[in-house]
Amino acid sequence: MGSLGEEQPQVAEDCMGLLQLLSNGTVLRSKSIDLITQQIPLANHETVLFKDSVFHKPNNLHLRLYKPVLVSNRTIPVVVFFHGGGFCFGSRSWPHFHNFCLTLASSLHALVVAPDYRLAPEHRLPAAFEDAEAALVWLRDQAVSSDCDHWFEGGPGVDFDRVYVLGDSSGGNIAHHLAFRFGSGSVELSPVRVRGYVLLGPFFGGEERTKSEDGPSEKKLNLDLLDKFWRLSLPEGATRDHPMANPFGPTSPALESISIEPMLVIAGGSELLKDRAKEYAYKLKKMRGKKVDYIEFENEEHGFYNNSPSSDAAQQLLRIIGDFMDNFSNII
Repeated sequence: MGSLGEEQPQVAEDCMGLLQLLSNGTVLRSKSIDLITQQIPLANHETVLFKDSVFHKPNNLHLRLYKPVLVSNRTIPVVVFFHGGGFCFGSRSWPHFHNFCLTLASSLHALVVAPDYRLAPEHRLPAAFEDAEAALVWLRDQAVSSDCDHWFEGGPGVDFDRVYVLGDSSGGNIAHHLAFRFGSGSVELSPVRVRGYVLLGPFFGGEERTKSEDGPSEKKLNLDLLDKFWRLSLPEGATRDHPMANPFGPTSPALESISIEPMLVIAGGSELLKDRAKEYAYKLKKMRGKKVDYIEFENEEHGFYNNSPSSDAAQQLLRIIGDFMDNFSNII
């Protein structure tokens, strides 16, 4: 308790009662979030093994590796998956992200790497972007080290020349950042070669509302929550037009001159973020030399592939991602 007459800190931001930012900068996280996520059953994939590993000791950051066990003797690609959560929530260990990664490894016959990253508001952007870069550097180190994790060696072997980055929601924003940070050929990561990026319902923002943002709320998402995520994750005082939120904002750097690997942007037709994802993809597609496709799943809401992984839409999504990987696996 504070001393008599001492002004007590007030709640400046309350995010679903699960995260509170106090006026003195203190962050309170409810442990009930663990109880909520534990209500989602963990899938049992007998054909996929998984384990955790540290990829950045200074920040105590972990990732989870998923490796299919029933594949041919051919080498398998690598899929790096960045979870969502508005930059404020989420972990590789959350059941719906874990289950989705199991499905990715099994369906795509790929080694899946699912890194955690520091969360806001304790660690505001660009912390998540820095951690995502560190995860790809860790992957590069595995490719060149004689002391790499044995999961990258034992049969089937891993093809570091076929790496794909998938990002869900805020993870989709991270995928955008990585695409333009490392550019075409990802030379800095050699011998790792990122062949393409998949942005699933990417979390972008802007001060001017879009038509879909002004539309009805989703079952698990509303505009007030999206705005809170931005207030909690962007640098203090920044608006939703900050370049880390709005790639085409008034102060955002020009993207035309940066060559990138092929990109696939996917959104649900009933998503609040649909129009931003669509505009992002179409603006990039108009730029010379950029291979960008946009696919919309009619009537689906944000994160439909996590919320209903056995649905027809989720299964179709996996086939589309698989085709995307096959189409751009050997382009020089």
